[in-house]
Amino acid sequence: MDRHLSIIIPSYKDPLWVKTVQSLLENAEGDIEIIVVFDGYWPSWELVNDKRVRYLHLGKNRGMRDAINAGVSISKGEFLMRMDEHQIVGKGYDRILTEMEPNWIVTPRRYFLDPVKWEVMDLPFVDTMDLEIRGGKFTGVDRKRINDLPIEESRAMQGSCWVTKRSWWDVIGELQTEGYGPLIQDSHEMVFKTWKAGGKLMVNKNTWHAHKHRSFSRTHNNGTPENPSKDQEGYKYAIEIWGDYFKELQKQWSQ
Repeated sequence: MDRHLSIIIPSYKDPLWVKTVQSLLENAEGDIEIIVVFDGYWPSWELVNDKRVRYLHLGKNRGMRDAINAGVSISKGEFLMRMDEHQIVGKGYDRILTEMEPNWIVTPRRYFLDPVKWEVMDLPFVDTMDLEIRGGKFTGVDRKRINDLPIEESRAMQGSCWVTKRSWWDVIGELQTEGYGPLIQDSHEMVFKTWKAGGKLMVNKNTWHAHKHRSFSRTHNNGTPENPSKDQEGYKYAIEIWGDYFKELQKQWSQ
């Protein structure tokens, strides 16, 4: 049975979104739509011409969080997938990642991408993650524990690739920009809201994605002149909002 999956790609001046879209198209096995959200710019390079790809242009730079919200708002799928604009995916990712419970957020096994060679780097993959506060912010840390479970619960995710049901997105609500700012801590916000509502964060190891390695430059990390990221304020806000709840969770995890 096909599951209609809407894939949202927030984009800011990174031409690699074209290769990302091609990887998504080539490896899909079911009914998908891809929505590339141009966050306050229009690309000077050629668009991907495929009936499964739609484009949304935001008149001004609004930041990654609002770009994701905008893409979701025009999407049509039963399931939602968020992708960064510099990634590749495994065959059948759409079928595998939508085999889920209605209150889950699911992320696949994560490898690292060399965007110059456009190939997976020879580095250890990441499955489950722990959640910690480091340097005044919530941070996901590789758990470095490998077992044979094909699907396993996790305490954090990187946030560059996840799938959830639209009905669950409607329960936890769209990404908030007030307090957080336009760019950061979106994955932690989603996971905290999911736990609060009785859901789970899961890693499905039956498929994978590869995300551009941090050693290569990115376009969104420091915001834009018209829309600065205000990262430090956002990190502080996230801890103010979720710090006490996180302490409660830590007690539960230690039992």
